[in-house]
Amino acid sequence: MRLVTYEIERKVKLGVVSQDEKWIYPLQSLGMDYTTMQEVIEHISDSELQLLEHASGLENSRIEGAAPWSEVKVLAPIPNPIQDVICLGINYMAHAEESARFKKEAFGGERPYAIYFSKRVDRAVATGEGIPSHRDIVADLDYEAELAVIIRKEAKNVAPEQVKDYLFGYTIINDVSARTLQTRHKQWYFGKSLDGFLPMGPCIATVNSLPYPPKVQVQSRVNGELRQDSNTDLLIFGIDHIVSELSQGMTLKPGTVIATGTPAGVGMGFDPPRFLKPGDVVECSIEGIGSITNTVTE
Repeated sequence: MRLVTYEIERKVKLGVVSQDEKWIYPLQSLGMDYTTMQEVIEHISDSELQLLEHASGLENSRIEGAAPWSEVKVLAPIPNPIQDVICLGINYMAHAEESARFKKEAFGGERPYAIYFSKRVDRAVATGEGIPSHRDIVADLDYEAELAVIIRKEAKNVAPEQVKDYLFGYTIINDVSARTLQTRHKQWYFGKSLDGFLPMGPCIATVNSLPYPPKVQVQSRVNGELRQDSNTDLLIFGIDHIVSELSQGMTLKPGTVIATGTPAGVGMGFDPPRFLKPGDVVECSIEGIGSITNTVTE
């Protein structure tokens, strides 16, 4: 089941996507008065989720206010995350190799501990919206397609085998990065956190809509050219490890977004590097969730 935040007739609504992926059914028409996806994540009951699952299989004529997917503006599912996004760095071995090559560092082939960093986001960018190039300070704009997980309930000291019970679902993010800024300051926060650097969407696929742990294809294309093509089965540190480890030292709140890392094929991984420029169209796709497409702007 896929949930969306969307705009129609200048009104922002929440909806469930029909199983044929042609229609969006408003939650309000199904008796749910949530106004934001954050409220849904925090408060929706199992019985309400079951109702939405049932509704997604109905014909559109039976749902008041049903709108064709093609006629609405799909927004980022969580337009304003409650806090910084938690990110995994270098969590695919092939990406670790290309990263070391770009930095002209030796790579020993070992990753005994996960690398965590945060990404500031004021507003998530929807599919179809632009990625600002920030050309006044950025010369090496890069893309990173990633699977992100969303926490459903407060998680503290969670055992790995219990992690699935704490998840609401999954979405796609493009962890847009300014490589020089990322390395110049000896940490990644600034180079990852400029305005417009978090395309997200197009939906949230609920946790039970994919086999667990998800083994799904992650791809990116630039101007139609396939750049990244890997599978979450190749994550160095999987979702169970990530959520469990983080929860040992911090309380993960409902709505927390955790990006699990990007595979090889980013711009800095080519020789010479192939960074983004205004006019480039970046598409990030994940099997079972969908795709987001954004154009780099001036």
